[in-house]
Amino acid sequence: MGNLSIYTTKLKTVACEAGNILHVLKKDETSFSSFGEAYFSWINASEIKGWKKHLKMTSNLVVPIGTVKFVIYDSNHKLITEESVGESNYVRLTIPPNYWFAFQGLSTKPSLILNIANIKHSEEEIERLPLNSFKFPWV
Repeated sequence: MGNLSIYTTKLKTVACEAGNILHVLKKDETSFSSFGEAYFSWINASEIKGWKKHLKMTSNLVVPIGTVKFVIYDSNHKLITEESVGESNYVRLTIPPNYWFAFQGLSTKPSLILNIANIKHSEEEIERLPLNSFKFPWV
């Protein structure tokens, strides 16, 4: 994947009378390097999870239900971007290793996040900081 940075990929939604089809990731896309695991996690309305930094994992994050704001800082604690991802902005957010990120549920109901990671989850490759470590004005 070379010089990967944080980016969003617009995802295709196929309208279907019985229920829409939401595309997520294809193996020939540039954001796909390898498969480690895929997992879902829920975030409740207004809750915030973070801060964490993966040392090896690239995360490909999709929110098929609800809306989640992701906030990303570099290793020097400089704000890189904030992205609201979800039903009204159906994209895949790719976060390579060594970026700090946290996220907040923006919907009135719990939001569902899918992470398609290039490696299996391991607590040994994650660093964590308290939520007040970055001065971000959460909603």
